[in-house]
Amino acid sequence: MAELTLDVARKILDAALAKGVEKKLKPLVITILDARGCVKVTAAQDGTSLMRAEIAHGKAYGALAMGMGSRALFQRAQEQAYFVGAVNALAQGRLVPVPGGVLIMDGTTLLGAVGVSGDTSDNDEICAVAGIEAAGLKANAG
Repeated sequence: MAELTLDVARKILDAALAKGVEKKLKPLVITILDARGCVKVTAAQDGTSLMRAEIAHGKAYGALAMGMGSRALFQRAQEQAYFVGAVNALAQGRLVPVPGGVLIMDGTTLLGAVGVSGDTSDNDEICAVAGIEAAGLKANAG
């Protein structure tokens, strides 16, 4: 697979949402970006709070922009706060450096990223990974 198709993105979305329902998580927003950073699909469960879509996008965008899952970006922010702050300023505030942004890999090929927001960051990441793996792809959370 050379690119992330809409059909594959929808499989990731459906499986990630199903994982949230299975775990009885708070309502989630899931955004899937292709390798160019363009939105393939975004969905919000009923009852999500106002900024969840922006946060989900920021988690996925940050993972793509930095080439690492947002968990790794979170760790880097703790170690190099000034650097991550400067990069976020360059990115016009579009990075959300907390877990929940996961790179979508097909072997060594980067296809895009999933961002999930709504529950704890750890639970958001679990849903993103579940979605990617259900589509037969490799998740890189960082």
